[in-house]
Amino acid sequence: MTSVNEQEAIRKLMVFLQEWDSAHKVARSQILDNFIKSNDKKTEPGLELEFSQGASLFLARLTVWLRMTYTYSTCLSKLLRSIGIFLSAAGGGRYLMEFLQMGGLLVLLEILGLNHPSEEDKRESVKLLQLIADPGRMYKELICENYGVQSLAKFLATSNSAEAQKEVQVLLNCLGHENPKYQNQVYKGLIAVLPCASPGAQQLALQTLGNMQDVVGEAPTVLVEPVLGVLRSVHPEVQCAAIQLLKILMAHKVRTALLEGLVALLTPPRKEAFAGCIDADKDPTSEETLRKPMLVYIQQAAAAKAIGELAKESAEVANELIQLRVVHGLMVAAGNLDHMASQRHASISLQYFVHTFPFVEEGVKKALGHTLFQQFMDSAETWYTKINPLQAKELACNTVDIPGDMARMQPTGEQE
Repeated sequence: MTSVNEQEAIRKLMVFLQEWDSAHKVARSQILDNFIKSNDKKTEPGLELEFSQGASLFLARLTVWLRMTYTYSTCLSKLLRSIGIFLSAAGGGRYLMEFLQMGGLLVLLEILGLNHPSEEDKRESVKLLQLIADPGRMYKELICENYGVQSLAKFLATSNSAEAQKEVQVLLNCLGHENPKYQNQVYKGLIAVLPCASPGAQQLALQTLGNMQDVVGEAPTVLVEPVLGVLRSVHPEVQCAAIQLLKILMAHKVRTALLEGLVALLTPPRKEAFAGCIDADKDPTSEETLRKPMLVYIQQAAAAKAIGELAKESAEVANELIQLRVVHGLMVAAGNLDHMASQRHASISLQYFVHTFPFVEEGVKKALGHTLFQQFMDSAETWYTKINPLQAKELACNTVDIPGDMARMQPTGEQE
């Protein structure tokens, strides 16, 4: 027989559940506020004590209400936080199973794709998905099987909340590790994020791709165009993340395709550089009109910077770049009077090749002439400020072509 205390506890539980069942929206919102305040960070035994061994009855009600109202609810964030108290409770594995059996996972993923929920609502949904993934591989696979990667990648690309994007990155990184069945799906989902308009999403996707590289092994060639494409970003943090990923990828078979792409970016066709500039309906000096040609030049400058950093880290990469006629490309970029950043980064990178490879120094000196070459050697970082239009034209039309077999010569500098 149950004791008087136990009977009283059960009575209180039944009263509480009846109060919930009969409450309207405003009253339920207040119940959730009280529940969150009183039960945050409680363990499974603590919750069971609070609910007289009937905590699952309240979780079931929360889950049912979530399924019924997630498309229009005005207190969705509170509801998700309340469910999170159960899913995060130490020793509360059975709560997770009960939530999944009632279809909770699909609801969380659908929330990410709806217009009605707020960014905070969606962030809370991501937090619950993280709690589902944390126990291990089986749960990660369950999320991926239900198109979780696609939902998360799309939310990462479209979210306006930096905090929410960070939560998604952590979850995608989790799904990409110790999940061999779906790790390539996660990797490709991150690649799909790169062309998006959000610099925060691009940076996080690039960083996560780098974190996953050792797990997935060889990178697919489909990665080349999106990674080179983000070099057009006007945001330094995105370019920095892209260059760091490029450094990681130099150890993989995709290296040659990436280096070829980088060298090609040094010499963009003039018609591409000015694509979209001629528009009779727009002011030629407007910000929108001026912005279009700059994207190619921003990409040119970033490519020049990346080439210098990659070459300095590996003699093998430097040699391969020379065989791809990188010296010619850097000289073209150095002569781009329309974009000083291209000139500066190209000059600094060119300086490394000149100082490291005697045959490059000979070829560049011959192309520049004594006076201009001496100015270059004195200060590559400011050299471009001394270039006049005629000299810039000569750089843009240079025919320097370092023979590939000479590129195999041992450089004079120390190389790791």
